[in-house]
Amino acid sequence: MKYEAITEGIFLSRPNRFIAKVLIDGREETVHVKNTGRCRELLVPGAAVYLERAKNPDRKTAYDLVAVEKQGLGLINMDSQAPNQVAGEWLASPLARQVLPDKPEAIRPEYTYGKSRVDFYFECAGEKCLMEVKGVTLEREGIAYFPDAPTERGVKHIRELEAALKDGYRSYLAFVIQMPGIMEVYPNSETHPAFEEALFQACSNGLQVLALGCEIQRDELKICRARRVEY
Repeated sequence: MKYEAITEGIFLSRPNRFIAKVLIDGREETVHVKNTGRCRELLVPGAAVYLERAKNPDRKTAYDLVAVEKQGLGLINMDSQAPNQVAGEWLASPLARQVLPDKPEAIRPEYTYGKSRVDFYFECAGEKCLMEVKGVTLEREGIAYFPDAPTERGVKHIRELEAALKDGYRSYLAFVIQMPGIMEVYPNSETHPAFEEALFQACSNGLQVLALGCEIQRDELKICRARRVEY
């Protein structure tokens, strides 16, 4: 996926989950943050950030904060809407065959399963498949961790994928790692032990976990490699 009209700025502060104060060309601007996670290790005063100009000229904030430079690591995409988009592009590309048994077909985003909505449905090697996507921006010592804040919604998604296994689906949890050069990803037990517990239980019952590594540029994010993860 590509962004349009990217502008560079300097991060100043984050008054709440939704907005940040950024210095753009010497002028302080209030911008929308496209990630409601904590991101404390990313959004530090003085960090270089990259912003996409909003398409709606009447919007209160003229920019969306989509990426940040992290010292010692490089450019990190922190747009929480991007993982689903790039995962859809990846499913439709030959790269998906790196970790899937065959070419995915009949790909349907936002698929209704029971009373829930799953990120993707597709068919592969004669099987019905469900895939939930999680974007990952937290890194410690070269390893990615999810989540960066407690996520009851994430636990619910894992349990839904586990239940789908009993209904004959093949279930996948795909971690889109929005950071350069990282392919190891683990549940963040310090932040949310229940997520780790639910994930490990689902894996023991057949849930398959994928790590999807990305190439990140100021104006682009794309999945460039993939591997299966076993816990």
